[in-house]
Amino acid sequence: MGETERQAPPEAMAEGPAGGHQKGGGAAPDLPDLVPARMLNEFAYCPRLCYLEWVQGEFQDNTDTVEGRFQHRRVDVEEGPVPPGDELSKALGVDDTARIRSVTLSGTGIGAIARIDLVEMTQGNLVVPVDYKRGRLPEGNREPWEPEKVQLCVQGLILRENGFKSNYGILYYADSRRRIRVEFTEDLVSRTLELLSKLRETVSQRRLPPPLQDSPKCIRCSLAGICLPDETNLLTGQAGGEIRRLVPARSDAGSVYVQTQGMIVGKRGDVLEFRERGATVQEVRLLDVAQLAVYGNVQVTAQALRELCSRGIPVCHHSYGGWFFGLTTGLPHKNVELRIAQYRTAFDGQRSLALAREFVAGKIRNCRTMLRRNSRQESTPQVRELAALVAKASEAPDLPALLGVEGAAAHCYFSCFTSMLRPKAGQVTAFDFRTRNRRPPQDPVNAMLSFVYSLLAKDLTVTVLAVGFDPLLGFFHQPRYGRPALALDLMEEFRPILGDSVVVGMVNNGEVADEDFVMGRQACMLTPNGRSKVINAYERRLDTLVRHPVFGYSVSYRRILEVQARLLARCLLGELPGYRAFTTR
Repeated sequence: MGETERQAPPEAMAEGPAGGHQKGGGAAPDLPDLVPARMLNEFAYCPRLCYLEWVQGEFQDNTDTVEGRFQHRRVDVEEGPVPPGDELSKALGVDDTARIRSVTLSGTGIGAIARIDLVEMTQGNLVVPVDYKRGRLPEGNREPWEPEKVQLCVQGLILRENGFKSNYGILYYADSRRRIRVEFTEDLVSRTLELLSKLRETVSQRRLPPPLQDSPKCIRCSLAGICLPDETNLLTGQAGGEIRRLVPARSDAGSVYVQTQGMIVGKRGDVLEFRERGATVQEVRLLDVAQLAVYGNVQVTAQALRELCSRGIPVCHHSYGGWFFGLTTGLPHKNVELRIAQYRTAFDGQRSLALAREFVAGKIRNCRTMLRRNSRQESTPQVRELAALVAKASEAPDLPALLGVEGAAAHCYFSCFTSMLRPKAGQVTAFDFRTRNRRPPQDPVNAMLSFVYSLLAKDLTVTVLAVGFDPLLGFFHQPRYGRPALALDLMEEFRPILGDSVVVGMVNNGEVADEDFVMGRQACMLTPNGRSKVINAYERRLDTLVRHPVFGYSVSYRRILEVQARLLARCLLGELPGYRAFTTR
């Protein structure tokens, strides 16, 4: 089946956004009584896609959606309401046709609302809705697809309810430059009303519909990376074939770090300008920016900040020394359902404990893997002890016991952490790691560990916010003012394979030297040049492709952070039976 048109959120918002008042007792928010015609198109194409977009407020651009908006640019400009039929008849001659673009009408009788791309009106009060489509006519089949026909039909029904005659509509395919007439037959009207009823029933159940199985529709769907159809089917036992990687292995956009004190980040057109002492020293296209991280005394202009927020690009704020203490972002994610489920789970002791066990057990497994890969022979007893602690973490009776297991595992792991370090000649003293310490770190290795952990906390805070979570409420880490507890929960399994791995690699490869650190009486910190080296190594690690141990395809660690957050969301919403931490072999 062909790919149907999917426009960006403004069209859906114009037809009636998800939202409304909230019932008592912690229930999910009500949806409006009027169903947007575009959502009926989505529902006929894929009920899960409709639910994700309309109820949970998810959206992601791809080439098709961007091109669709470009093709709609002429008909997206509103030209006023449709005049009454008697006025229309007086104004038009026998052969005249009046056209009005971007008309929004509602029909309370059928319970729908639509933004009609183009309305053509002729003598006799006959009104024809015209719907613009980005692509071509279906090859080998002159009949339009059902989602397109029912969307057009509901527009015709709304026009009828507003007193106009509407017997047929037009689908205009921009690439083919063809107009296809669609008659509003009794069968089509009946099917349209049936789908409207099924859509309302699906929404009222407050449960995300199951994903399609091995469907070619998923391949070009812009929400494939959010929906995770094949991954969900595998974890629920419904997979029918090979797990497809439906999103790029790496993101084209990356993180931009600004450490130069006194630098000003501004905006000019579609680029960010970085100015120092009034002169522009660098430019970066906004299209290439996934997040902006600023350290210390770096200013971001109001114009740049507004543009970053409008594009959903977060600004992460760090202290001069690298401590992550907040971020600036646009409006919060619309997925209220997920936050309600998060709050309920956080106040459910047993469910929180089950998640916390998996976070800690995953961390210990990855610590053990790090030692097996990188340490010398003398770490064998610790490897065995960590294997036993994995079992204890999985069976911990309560959070205090789990904290004890996590502390014992950390002590065991860091007691032989130095066995993984092989510094170059002349740097043995500088990288002589004895034990893990922080606040402040007292040696170069601990300084790098603390800094890279702050980078990881920043990225996971951004990730859980993008998925729709409240980052301050976790299940293992308890709430504390200003602490991103949920981000720290998800961070546990990634500390060894992302944070520790970066530090071990930098020491063993000779990427840092004594001059990259400032030693004090009781503290050690990285110099700006040293921080830049750690940032570069950390970003390289995030972009490293790794074969997913469950799904079998290769993606970057950056992508895996998002996948794990979305799997946690599916678990809280009841679609998956439990959460599975990411572990490497």
